[in-house]
Amino acid sequence: MADLSPGVQAVAQAKGVRFEIVTASIETEFDDAFKRLVELKVDALLIGADPTFYNHADQLGALALRYSVPAIHDWRKFTDAGGLISYGSDLPKIVREGVCIGKILNGSKPGELPVLQPTKFELVINDRTAKALGLTIPPAILARADEVIE
Repeated sequence: MADLSPGVQAVAQAKGVRFEIVTASIETEFDDAFKRLVELKVDALLIGADPTFYNHADQLGALALRYSVPAIHDWRKFTDAGGLISYGSDLPKIVREGVCIGKILNGSKPGELPVLQPTKFELVINDRTAKALGLTIPPAILARADEVIE
């Protein structure tokens, strides 16, 4: 629902995948964005890693189910809320940034702070959502998942 990075666009084009960019920057635009996705007859949705989307994971998961749009997100919170798949770090970027900002506000010098990087990437699949959407997740993908929500 946010702009795709140039890298994602390049890969999609190289694979011959058509993609549409639908934007929604505030909560009241989410429903219209999903309606637009249905009009476009999209096969799937990649939701950008944005704090607005993180804070409204429950609403976005419910909309994805209501409009039957398979959706993937970076954060597990989204999959817990009904999204189809999440794949992301155990320490979301916004949390890493918040930790650094807190330290700076408490007197630390920015140049002395360690770089906080994810230590693990987690694949979570919501099989209940897959079934509700009429999708079957291949066994090989299920086997690779860190967790399957049933």
